[in-house]
Amino acid sequence: MSSTPRDRILHATLRLIGEQGVGAVTNRAVARSAGVSLGSLTYHFPSQTDLLRETLQTFVDAEIERITAHVTRLREAGLDPDRAADEVEKAIIDFADGPAQIANLELHLHAARDADVRTTAVRSVEAYDRLATAVLAALEIPDPERHAPAVVAMLYGLAVRRLATGDTSAAGTADAFRTLLRGALDTGP
Repeated sequence: MSSTPRDRILHATLRLIGEQGVGAVTNRAVARSAGVSLGSLTYHFPSQTDLLRETLQTFVDAEIERITAHVTRLREAGLDPDRAADEVEKAIIDFADGPAQIANLELHLHAARDADVRTTAVRSVEAYDRLATAVLAALEIPDPERHAPAVVAMLYGLAVRRLATGDTSAAGTADAFRTLLRGALDTGP
């Protein structure tokens, strides 16, 4: 399956961010890495902001699709809190090692400094919140919308911890998720 120049540019940008940081995203570096001309790069992305915003959005869309498919399979198989926690940990392991996780967090940090990218980062967090809400609702957690941001924050925090320690196992994710679920089940509306 061949990818379009636009797809190659987005993939190369994500890889560069994950390997070297947002500062490595220059038109020449991205064009070279994507195997496209500078003209093609600027045709598709007239500004760095456009490139960073779309890279983040494309990554998040793919990640949400991947996780949603996983959640749908779980829901169809019957979801209970313990199994859900184990499955969340397994899903994280697929993502725990590699430049995509670093790039995702790096883009969110960049959004704190760039209001144009921040809009996309906010949409990203909202998408993760909706996904967490769906998981919590499937588990019949009371008031899932209220608890979803805590789940997302925990997963982001664990991602930072894994990156800082070099841990690619996602160990502890299931236990942390179980703890949150127990707390959500113990509190009423």
